[in-house]
Amino acid sequence: MIKTLLQKRGVKWSVFILIGFICTGICFYLSIYFGFFGKLPSKEELSSLKQAEATQVLDKDGHLIGKYYIYDRQPITYKDLPQHLIDALIATEDVRFYEHDGVDNTSLLRVFFKTILLQDKSSGGGSTITLQLAKNLFGRKKYRLFSTVINKLKESFIAKRIEDIYSKEEILTLYFNTVPFSDNTYGIESASRKFFNKSTYQLTLSEAATLIGTLKANHSYNPRLFRERSQLRRDVVLQQMVKYQYISPHRSNQAMSHPITLDYQYFNHDLGLAPYFREEVKKELSQILEKYKKPDSTLYDIYNDGLIVHTTLDYKMQSLAEEAMKEHMPVLQEQYEKSYGTDAPWKNDQALVQNAIKNLTIYNVYKEQGLTETQIEDSLSIKKNLELFEWNNNITQKASSLDSIQHYLKFLNTGMIAIEPTTGAVKVYIGGIDYRYFKYDHVSQSERQVGSTFKPFVYTAAIENGMKPCSYFSTKEITYTNLKNWTPKNASIQNDPHLNFTLEKALSNSVNTIAVKVLNEVGIPTVVDQVKKLGVTTPLSEEPAMALGTDGIKLKELAGAYASYVNKGKSVKPYYISKIEDKHGKLIASFEPRIADSSAYSDYTRQVILKMMKSTVDEGTATRLRTTYKLKNEIAGKTGTTQDNKDGWFIGITPKLVTVTWVGNDNYNIGFKTTALGQGANTALPIFAKLYQKMNKDTTFDVYTKSKFEKIPEQILKDLNCKPEKRDNFFKRLFGKKKKKRVF
Repeated sequence: MIKTLLQKRGVKWSVFILIGFICTGICFYLSIYFGFFGKLPSKEELSSLKQAEATQVLDKDGHLIGKYYIYDRQPITYKDLPQHLIDALIATEDVRFYEHDGVDNTSLLRVFFKTILLQDKSSGGGSTITLQLAKNLFGRKKYRLFSTVINKLKESFIAKRIEDIYSKEEILTLYFNTVPFSDNTYGIESASRKFFNKSTYQLTLSEAATLIGTLKANHSYNPRLFRERSQLRRDVVLQQMVKYQYISPHRSNQAMSHPITLDYQYFNHDLGLAPYFREEVKKELSQILEKYKKPDSTLYDIYNDGLIVHTTLDYKMQSLAEEAMKEHMPVLQEQYEKSYGTDAPWKNDQALVQNAIKNLTIYNVYKEQGLTETQIEDSLSIKKNLELFEWNNNITQKASSLDSIQHYLKFLNTGMIAIEPTTGAVKVYIGGIDYRYFKYDHVSQSERQVGSTFKPFVYTAAIENGMKPCSYFSTKEITYTNLKNWTPKNASIQNDPHLNFTLEKALSNSVNTIAVKVLNEVGIPTVVDQVKKLGVTTPLSEEPAMALGTDGIKLKELAGAYASYVNKGKSVKPYYISKIEDKHGKLIASFEPRIADSSAYSDYTRQVILKMMKSTVDEGTATRLRTTYKLKNEIAGKTGTTQDNKDGWFIGITPKLVTVTWVGNDNYNIGFKTTALGQGANTALPIFAKLYQKMNKDTTFDVYTKSKFEKIPEQILKDLNCKPEKRDNFFKRLFGKKKKKRVF
């Protein structure tokens, strides 16, 4: 009968076509198996899977503060996976996980008959956890034809090989370490830390169900973007767990009764805690790793090798410092803009704006392309939707590049660093007001004029070279003939030719005229040599005006030099990284504090200058710490304000922490309108004060806030025991020579 049927032409061709289809299918299948569409990983290769892993940056206590990555992945072990997380995954994604060998034939048949033939979309999918793992590990490629079929078959081959090599526990671990979650996050540990600020083993049932729920559609169920939709999906996961008897209905209802609560952490490069610090650590880490190699003699890759970088930063203190900065700077910005009113230079000074334009990268690109100034201006005048920084809320509006320049020219910026004076370990690092919009780092890059914060170095050199603490100097202004008739003036006191201050009174009240006179008497070379001993490597001008801080010095260098006053006269070099480990916790390198080999001056000098800076806080230019901010901590310090009120400084010294704070406009041509507004006591000091107010409320910081300076020796107190000021007697006032000019 079969022979008869085959003799019929139509049937014969049908059989031939069927056999052709079968042969083609077999050839197609074998072509994929043998790598015609890309080589399949062998069992040996699958046995040594290696995935790119993010480098973790930890604070001093092991708190995660950031990562360096291409794919945000942070692996964990099976024991770190809570059972309710595993159950949620299996109930939702692959209920027959423990029964199949990588490909669930039962589910595939269900998909074929119910989903494809009967169009029942509620029947579920046929993908398994192992198939998804294969896709996560090796991705999918695009082919001209049959891409989906080719990729599915490749994944099925890989899945079966994975099942042959790994146990179910190992497969789950691999899956959780590679599966993509929302916001470009790879692996459950990274997702857990990003969305809930905790490790995977700490996830609650609701949190675990929320993350598992996002696997169906990372963007659509992103709990940061679509909280309500994500919550509905979480509830579906919980219902699946009830359906397959992983949890009771009561426990499910309890979890569903609470809304999703995120503690979202920004671990990308521009957001999150201490972004300027993380960028500086990355630069230093890259340089360090050039000296070390992996066991296979290749260089470490900070984006792929899962390094663990331990830093000196104090997470909690940094958080409080950023809070203090964000409380003060918007208020100061408002006062700053209000003081200028309609005369604001960023609006009216065309030369200022034009100069800012010429500093743009795009301006130089246009220039190289041969565009004229008019053509460049036209190009920069094109308006588009731009998000512009504002303290209260960023604004998005139609604006051109020229509008953007004028907008950003108005902003004040800041820098702050706090270090342990005995080690140089950096505890706080604020490089600017917002790393997204202001990339320039004012701690490590900026060299702004330091103003009166330089004066303690002048007085240190004076005391160290024999000048008595009770030496008196006239506050009188003097004109120096060999310096183009330069006449240093005082901002804080009236010009009184017959008034004399001690060094302590002069320093605590930041008297310019006396600082220059002390420099003149000690000698510029002596002061320069003293500053170099304090670890300042920035070249100094070696001009008389240096007494007033006309030289630019980096914040971190100032911090290291000032540390000497509470570190037995020894300066330190601020450092950020304490040790580097590989992904297995094996030590690659460790780093010790970099402290000067010898003291830069005697302990007598140190105690005298420290006492003078205590007076600055108690009765001098920094008394706001006591009066306005009610701080009772033991504090020494120095304020600083530069010419035309362009820079405001405050350096706060407590026995176990040295803090340097700067405030000013990034554009050096724009200063504060008035000294009352722009002085360091009003611009920089409040950030330090607010930080200490916050630290005083937290017993965690008692080691810093309740520390005491050592007792001042009786001899030093005796040497400082003199009237802070005196006036010339009657005869000196009557017959004394009036020096109008003096050669420096």
